[in-house]
Amino acid sequence: MIGPSRRLVSLDVFRGATIAAMILVNNPGDWDHVYAPLEHARWNGWTPTDLIFPFFLFITGVASALSSSAAARPPRRAFYAKLVRRCAILFALGLFLNGFPSFHWGTIRIMGVLQRIALCSLAASVVQWELGEIGAAVAAAALLFVYWALMALVPVPGLGAGLLEPGRSFAAYVDGLVLSGHMWGATKTWDPEGLISTLPAIATTLFGVLTGRWLVGARSAERKAVGMLLAGLAAVAVGQAWSFALPINKNIWTSSYAVFTAGLALVALSAGYYLIEVQGRKGWAKPFEIFGRNAIAAYVISEMAALILPLLSLNFRGRAWTVDDLYRGLFASWLSPLHASLAFAAVFAAATYACAWGLYKKGIFLKIG
Repeated sequence: MIGPSRRLVSLDVFRGATIAAMILVNNPGDWDHVYAPLEHARWNGWTPTDLIFPFFLFITGVASALSSSAAARPPRRAFYAKLVRRCAILFALGLFLNGFPSFHWGTIRIMGVLQRIALCSLAASVVQWELGEIGAAVAAAALLFVYWALMALVPVPGLGAGLLEPGRSFAAYVDGLVLSGHMWGATKTWDPEGLISTLPAIATTLFGVLTGRWLVGARSAERKAVGMLLAGLAAVAVGQAWSFALPINKNIWTSSYAVFTAGLALVALSAGYYLIEVQGRKGWAKPFEIFGRNAIAAYVISEMAALILPLLSLNFRGRAWTVDDLYRGLFASWLSPLHASLAFAAVFAAATYACAWGLYKKGIFLKIG
């Protein structure tokens, strides 16, 4: 079993690699020149980029199960007070990033990445606390099938039932009723982190909870790694088979997408777990571990930097240089457009890593709640 004082290094590494990938794909030098694997699928289907967010939710679920097993069960009131406080802070932080620096409250986007993490963490933690391991499995399955039924069978006024197009689905209809004027994009007709599509995202998090429960069980490390691998491959197969009836789609987080990506997350974690926890090969993973120990801090730093840098200018030799000027001078002037864009993203990610490394060296690990 994983003792209460031992961190699961492979989970920190997985989290760190996921956050590093998220920062890399979120900050190209030029959005018009991005390699295809670093872009989201336009609608149905998936790219490696479409794995990042579900991986992080899956990791959140694993971490929740590990932490709950490592500590004495607190009083119910204390548990819920801490949980609600943490999730509220996380949601508010996401709202702050959406509004910064102008804060137009009349049109601010309400949902977002941190907001979805907050809601999924809240729901998954409550399910785990109240219903246990079997209840979490039942809840995950129920969420996936209920969401499928809602999207396929409930008629939308003027559209009918079963339509799965941008801004034209049951999820978009509900978001339009509840979040009107406060959604993603210029048209604000739908939101990729909307309310109804958060239901299967909760299931993604619950799959992580179930994985965490598997990891704290009294079984050998080798068996744990093999179990995760086999479960992951089975989930990938189920998700792929389901996609013939319900396309894999990150934008509306279809149930097939939730199962498919949870399977890939299990495969990835099993590989890292085997290399690090079973074979003890840790040297290669240290940079990702450092990122993973301060994942939310790294994400917020990167998002704030991306928002602030375009507002700044550097006076040099009588000229005000903007970040666009620096990009053109340092990258685009000698690299191809695709290479320049990727190089900028890599430097941006490296700079964020330097911040995470500084926190790590000082023993500072920022937690919410």
